[in-house]
This record gives sequence, C-alpha cells and structure tokens, in this order.
Amino acid sequence: MKSVAILKTLGAALCLSVACSASYAQDNSASAPAAMTSAAPATSAKKADRKLGYSVRKALSKTQGLDVSKLNVRSHGGAVTLTGTVPDQGQIDKAGEVAQGVAGVTSVSNKLTVRVEQ
Repeated sequence: MKSVAILKTLGAALCLSVACSASYAQDNSASAPAAMTSAAPATSAKKADRKLGYSVRKALSKTQGLDVSKLNVRSHGGAVTLTGTVPDQGQIDKAGEVAQGVAGVTSVSNKLTVRVEQ
C-alpha cells in the first residue's frame, strides 16, 4: 500500500514538472515571433521612402526647364533632401517648389548648388 502511494506521488510530481517546463517553453517561443515582426515595419518604412523618392524624381523630371541630370533625391519619413548641381538659381527654387508639391512630402531640404560652367 505504501509503495502505491509513493508511486502516485512521484507520478504527480513528474506531471507537475513536465507541465511547468512546457508552459515555460511556450512563454519563450511566444516572444520569438514578436522579435521577428519588428523588422517588418522597418522594411515597409524603407519601401515607403523609396517610393516617395521615386515620386519626387518623377515630378522633377517632368518639370519643364529643369535640368535633373546632376540632381539627387533622398527621402526619409516624408522629409526630402535635394542635392547636386543645376545651371542657375532659378532651377534651385523651382526644384524645391516641385518637391514640396508631391503628395507625402512633409519637408524639403534643398541643398542644390549652382554649377559653374567653364
């Protein structure tokens, strides 16, 4: 009779330890997908930045009287930076206005310079 009680107690202890270790393993694995999904917003933000930069470049290239051959566009979170050179000051102003008019642009940092022709 005593051996049966001891076996029942050992069996209950074994079941309890297996149940505790199983729930501990589930808690650790449940946090793993959250860590993997944190990369998704960064990827979609980069994609949105590329799309906005493309839209600004497209608008600039369609603008009459604007030389875009030496013009670079970078975007980050709606903020657009224009760099490069253009033939005259009027094109610097025009490029800034066109970039500001593109949907999704929140600010424009116009770092264009006038190129000296020799």
